[in-house]
Amino acid sequence: MQPIQPEDFGFWLFTHSSAIHLINGQLPNGKAKDWSLQGLRAIVIGELEQQPLWLVEEQADEREYFSLRDQLHLPERSFNLLNRGVELNHFFKTHRFCGKCGHKTSIPQDEWAVQCENEACRYRMYPVICPSIIVAVRRKNEILLACHKRHQDSLMYTTLAGFVEVGETFEQTVRREVFEETGVLVKNIRYFGSQPWAFPNSQMVGFLAEYDSGEIRLQESEIHDARWFRCDEPLPNLPPEGTIALKLIQTTLELCRRER
Repeated sequence: MQPIQPEDFGFWLFTHSSAIHLINGQLPNGKAKDWSLQGLRAIVIGELEQQPLWLVEEQADEREYFSLRDQLHLPERSFNLLNRGVELNHFFKTHRFCGKCGHKTSIPQDEWAVQCENEACRYRMYPVICPSIIVAVRRKNEILLACHKRHQDSLMYTTLAGFVEVGETFEQTVRREVFEETGVLVKNIRYFGSQPWAFPNSQMVGFLAEYDSGEIRLQESEIHDARWFRCDEPLPNLPPEGTIALKLIQTTLELCRRER
């Protein structure tokens, strides 16, 4: 990061964990001197509305912060830029010291990374992205939806998801996660799309799959309830607009209607 100059301008992204600073629902915008940002450090991480988007080094301040999840209504490109800022902030904050020799690190000018300042080491580290599969399972004109423990108060039902383990393909993770959480075996796994998910550093990789065999058997440590829902009957509370989970559900419901 570099010291902010008075005439630097653009949008200013302050982050705190997975939250961002907003004023009346908007990022601060304008010249640095208009927001008294001199003395702080920042880095340009992209372009928003044809202006630079600056990620400001995390501050211990009294600014008002809002969850990144509340910004899912934004256009996909804008939301993904905010994800980038939150993820980079998390990376910079958690890699202030070299993982190889323990010396302090700094941010090089040529790429998003941190590099050890020890001349005998100079080890360079890059942002950690943790891939997680998310999958919608169809059985003829039904979709498999689960209410996770964390959603049992709101009774929100969604698709199944889980992190990829070392030495696994995405498809193997799909099979494993669906079976572990519901006892169902799946087939015909097909890639759907992906979404950055900065909570704090995930990448959601979406798939569609079809039921193969098995009866629902809950992984009670994680799943509150799971069941098959017919596409022509009322659905439960679903994930919000903008999530890849809802896109997977909507696509699967359309496939279910065609099956009819």
